[in-house]
Amino acid sequence: MANAISTIHEQKANTLSYEEVYRCGYNLVIHKCGDRLYEGVKDLIRKHLESEVETKIVPILGIAETSPSEGVQILKVVQKIWSHHTTCLIMIKEILVHMDRNYVQQARKPRSYDMGLALFRDTVVRSPSNQIENHLRTVMLAQIALERKGEVIDRGAVKSCSDMLLDLKEENSVDSVYISVFEGAFLESGREFYRVESEDLVRRFDPPEYMRKVENRLDEEQQRCSHYLSEKTGPKIQLIVEKEMIENQIRNVIEMENLGLRQLLVNNRLDDLDRMYRLFSRVPSGAKELQAGVSEYIKECGKAINTNVKASSVENVEKGVSTGVALALRWVQEVLDLKERFSTILASSFAKNKAFETTIDSAFDSLINLNAKAPEFISLFIDNKLKKDFKGKSDDEVENILNKTTRLFQFLSDKDVFERYYKQHLSNRLLHGKSLSDETERAMITKLKIECGFQFTSKLEGMFTDMRLTTDTMTSFREFLGKTIESPPFDMNITVLTSTYWPVPSAPVSCNLPADFLAATKIFERFYTSRHSGRKLTWHASMGNVDLRATFTTRKHELNVSTMAAMVLLLFNNVPEGESLTYSMIEQETGLPTENLKRTLQSVACGKFKILIKEPKSREISDTDTFKFNAAFSEKLSRIKIQTIASKVESTAELKETQEKVDDARRHVIEASIVRVMKNRKTLDHSNLVTEVISQLQGRFHPAPSLIKKRIEALIEREYLERAPGDRTVYNYIA
Repeated sequence: MANAISTIHEQKANTLSYEEVYRCGYNLVIHKCGDRLYEGVKDLIRKHLESEVETKIVPILGIAETSPSEGVQILKVVQKIWSHHTTCLIMIKEILVHMDRNYVQQARKPRSYDMGLALFRDTVVRSPSNQIENHLRTVMLAQIALERKGEVIDRGAVKSCSDMLLDLKEENSVDSVYISVFEGAFLESGREFYRVESEDLVRRFDPPEYMRKVENRLDEEQQRCSHYLSEKTGPKIQLIVEKEMIENQIRNVIEMENLGLRQLLVNNRLDDLDRMYRLFSRVPSGAKELQAGVSEYIKECGKAINTNVKASSVENVEKGVSTGVALALRWVQEVLDLKERFSTILASSFAKNKAFETTIDSAFDSLINLNAKAPEFISLFIDNKLKKDFKGKSDDEVENILNKTTRLFQFLSDKDVFERYYKQHLSNRLLHGKSLSDETERAMITKLKIECGFQFTSKLEGMFTDMRLTTDTMTSFREFLGKTIESPPFDMNITVLTSTYWPVPSAPVSCNLPADFLAATKIFERFYTSRHSGRKLTWHASMGNVDLRATFTTRKHELNVSTMAAMVLLLFNNVPEGESLTYSMIEQETGLPTENLKRTLQSVACGKFKILIKEPKSREISDTDTFKFNAAFSEKLSRIKIQTIASKVESTAELKETQEKVDDARRHVIEASIVRVMKNRKTLDHSNLVTEVISQLQGRFHPAPSLIKKRIEALIEREYLERAPGDRTVYNYIA
């Protein structure tokens, strides 16, 4: 048997008789000499391996110490010995089949093949006197270091050694020798290499180039592990690259002045942002850092937009220029453009990640609600689009703009404030026939209904109902006039509004209507009350308009003016040519409040079309001014529309007044919500009641807990609720 094994080691197995050698092993086992056979084979293999080490490996060990790059020869020699050894083990295993099946199982020892592998591990790799494993590790790491520097290495030699270490198992363990001998050192050397390289690269390159190099390193390590190391090592070394080159450098990359995150966003570098997102998402803190940077940039942009609009507003006020609408449109358009840009970035660079989408939305929420006039500005923007901007646009373009604008509306925390402005602007469009399309108007209301529910848009839909009923009313009124001897001295068109739907003043503007106007209103009142008993009509002169035929020296013009402007202009029919009326005389005759009168006079005497001549010439109206008819007025257009001069964007005082009205309306809404909750729950503690009320109302506005507390106190005083006996934080509903 000993001669047979030696012959196998000498690569002369073809001279052996397999049957004779097999029977030799068989006889030894059945004659109870299995132990002698097992140990004898083990001793022969060990001696052979020791001889191989001394004659083939030891002579070249010095090469690795003097030149690590040439140490690859050691890998080749060891691999050759390993290959020959495993081939011999397969032959030895075949002639010791009976021993492996019987003696080995009974003695609970490793099979001959596994025993041979263990001998190679302990005799060659872990040679007690030659430290071969250290040389192997050193050479493999040196080869990898050379490849990382861009040099070409013998991958086949490294792979053979790596495969050998993977095949060798630790004693009494499933772990391979690869892990204990090589992998730990490989990972540690990689950690140091990438720590140094990351610090060097971040100093030398801008973020886009740095990220490209990081991406390349990750690919290289993945390929390295796939091609000649262990695939299980791949995720481990990638974690190290990610830690050293990404996680530890996140702040440096984001905050770098030259093409850091901010500059990438400013320049819309979608590919670089995509790479940054993919790389940063690989580390735990990366996505959050990137989200924080994006959020901060959006808020900076929002602050700049708000500041610029505010500065422009102050500048125009100082110059005496009213550009409120233009500023509102500019603000909304800039916010829309910014939102569109980040929608593109989200889709192209952030893979439509929900967390990034939430971050972007949160930043826009903050941006929009920092502007106290945002509800008014958005309503003005929609108003402008629905009046004239949609002219000539396709249905898809209109739908796209409405969707984008509705998206801004979603961010508003005070949707009830927006509703107040939208109702006012819709009212003006409907009453003055400025809306381009009822279909588009209804499409916008449908979108608002989807966002906030039926209650939010019920009054807006009621306004359309009134306009439809008005058409029927005027048809009936004209039939009525045909059957009566009374008729107004001019054509008239009356719009009957339901006071709860429309944003009409609680009390009409006081004025002295001309006699013909009064006569016409009386005729309509008799008609209307005969058909609708119990209804009260209130005439709002501030909301109407009149067509006047005016004769000037050179030609006649048809003037479309407000009802209040018509009252002022008609006074000059009774004034001799060239004579004037003082401000106080006009005020006495019309009975208009000071604010309304001055605004009306500005529109006809200080605007683009000066129907009246004011003395002295100035934009502001004072109590000492005088006015006369401008007989020399001339204009190419035969029909002229003169709008009342008014700031379309509310002043600070008007904004405050609007907020007070909103707060007053909110008190009722909060109380109604409290009663609904308590009627359903009967008994509830304070904190849960506040939470439920906020939950119910957050779609319209965000009520402060302190305000809810005040409304609870008011309901207790009015005996809708009571405090529970013995616990003041619990409330009971009083039926």
